[in-house]
Amino acid sequence: MKIIHVFYTFVVCLLLLPLTIRAQQSDSLRWADTTRHVTRATLYGVGYTNVFDTYLSPQEYKGVEMRIVRESSRMTHLMQGNVMRQTLFQAYAGYTHNRVDNNNTFSSLANWNYALHYLFRLSPRLTLTAGAAADLNGGFVYNLRNGNNPAQARAYVSLDATAMALYKTHICQLPLTLRYQLMLPLAGIQFMPEYGQSYYEIFSLGHASGVVRFTSLHNQPSVRQLLSADLPVGKATLRLAYLADLQQGKLNHIKWHTYSHCLLIGVVKSFYLLK
Repeated sequence: MKIIHVFYTFVVCLLLLPLTIRAQQSDSLRWADTTRHVTRATLYGVGYTNVFDTYLSPQEYKGVEMRIVRESSRMTHLMQGNVMRQTLFQAYAGYTHNRVDNNNTFSSLANWNYALHYLFRLSPRLTLTAGAAADLNGGFVYNLRNGNNPAQARAYVSLDATAMALYKTHICQLPLTLRYQLMLPLAGIQFMPEYGQSYYEIFSLGHASGVVRFTSLHNQPSVRQLLSADLPVGKATLRLAYLADLQQGKLNHIKWHTYSHCLLIGVVKSFYLLK
């Protein structure tokens, strides 16, 4: 009887094995579909900017800026598929004037972020994320009337803490996705000459000691905040966004800041990668 019981158990296991394999394959396909789903957005915007750099002038310069933002996100296999990868590239150009309107500056900067977010799915509508991001920045500020030191370079890299809140709702029976994202630089390095030091001294004479400084919350308290709304318009998805990009620092006896407030609009595209 024991032999017959073992035989029946073995037969049942053989019959259930294809179903188990099929279920695992189904899970693998669903996993692959999730990681291959890519969301990309391109936004264009215009806004207000406030530029200040005591290396160039003791005055603030205020004016207009134009900005482009490109974002891509997709899920990964990390931590059982709960980690999202996000890349964010933005570039802007600003034209500003001082308070008495007798001088102008031109500024431009490119920023690239690579972030990993861990997702906390609190409900079918609400998702919170937390993670870290590599933050790379490069650009310049050019003062149109300065003689000896007409320009100042902006070059800094940091490790950021980042968090996001996504909420899905409806407006007039149309699906609406709201998002708020925060990026806070925690530690990094920045290029900054000494006050009154020329770039000729640094790059031609080799007086480069101390021009690369460690940065953190005590000398570069900066933040980026992005608020966006995605809504379908016909067969496309429209994104409306507000960006507050508040960058500032105090290094080598030089104070600087660039405060930008920008309204953006663009299109969101979603697709599946074949490989």
